[in-house]
Amino acid sequence: MRFESFIALRYLFALRKQSFISVISLFAVCGVALGVGALIVVIGVMNGFSTDLRDKILGVNAHVLVTSLRGGIKDYDTLANEAKKVSGVTGVTPFIYSEVMLSTRNGVKGVILRGIDPRTSDTVLSLSKDMISGDVRRLGDANDFPRIIIGSELAKRLGLIEGSEVNLLSPSGRSGAAGFTPKIRRFIVAGIFRTGMFEYDSSLGYVSIPAARNLLGFKGDVVSGLEISVDDVYNVDAISKDLRKKIASFTVYVRHWQEMNANLFAALELEKTAMFIILAMIVLVGSFSIVTSLVMLVIQKTKDIAVLMSIGANAKSIRNIFMLQGTLIGLAGTLIGFLIGVPLSLLLKKYQFIKLPSNVYPVDYLPVRLETWDMVAIGAAAFLLCFLATIYPAWRAAALNPSEALRYE
Repeated sequence: MRFESFIALRYLFALRKQSFISVISLFAVCGVALGVGALIVVIGVMNGFSTDLRDKILGVNAHVLVTSLRGGIKDYDTLANEAKKVSGVTGVTPFIYSEVMLSTRNGVKGVILRGIDPRTSDTVLSLSKDMISGDVRRLGDANDFPRIIIGSELAKRLGLIEGSEVNLLSPSGRSGAAGFTPKIRRFIVAGIFRTGMFEYDSSLGYVSIPAARNLLGFKGDVVSGLEISVDDVYNVDAISKDLRKKIASFTVYVRHWQEMNANLFAALELEKTAMFIILAMIVLVGSFSIVTSLVMLVIQKTKDIAVLMSIGANAKSIRNIFMLQGTLIGLAGTLIGFLIGVPLSLLLKKYQFIKLPSNVYPVDYLPVRLETWDMVAIGAAAFLLCFLATIYPAWRAAALNPSEALRYE
């Protein structure tokens, strides 16, 4: 063992004999541990919230949207085949988008209507996984009335179940002698889905593309655009650029999920950074306690330091002794913080014993996701703050004049 390490450990384990200094050191360890533990839990919750929100948004919406600059896409089959050739694209499905009124005996509600192709929608959307009643494939069944799939909150509000009949009022009606008459079609509820996001569950309705065309008065084989899924959601920008080059001959506009939700995820990232800075203040308070304990130890060990310097220890060795001692205190606090924060985060993730109101938050429980790089950043930040806290006391100890310290001995 090196000379500096031996002396530092002797001083550290001898703190129990100096009760006041040992109490300050204990507070330092506790402060660092609480700060690190709180950082791990809060950053894990922020990651979980952001990831869960992203997954829910991307489950209902596609990773990439291709829409027409002229109101609709006619040759969408050719466009879809070209899009499938782009590296990274895993699924393509056409869609129709509009806003209509849904009326029942129990009330009227504005609904975002989406026409989908049940045969290819599973390659892009998570609708089949979100179904709590019915089947997406039933949208394509031939019957007297077309079918619709609605969200659970919408069904609850209007008292609808599978098999209920509803009326959809389209804004594209006819203008006659009696004035403008909206187009009304009767639909049968073929299923109910639940995404966990109140906004989607209370305002979305899915029908087949032919039913949507008929209701909205589309002429010919036209869709609003294409929805595309990719294999790497974080590499969607590069895939979108390749897609734009591939379909440059078509008059279409390509957007991906990062562009469409940029403000939301930027705000979440800002909140995560702010929480990291705020909770790092707890670690900083713990590091101040390290400064206090080391300064008091230097004062108490003035004679010992002078003796060490008189028998050959240089200023660098004395500085290393106290820096190592403070670093060990910080390291102990950081390790205890990980032993507190990581198990607590895993318990929150597994048992989900903190519930949230689903009509207020996009999730109904407290999600937790631990990222390796975040754990490394938290550990490094805590260790760095504790190390910086040792510089001043170590400098004071190294600057001590042994002749002055021993003059009156």
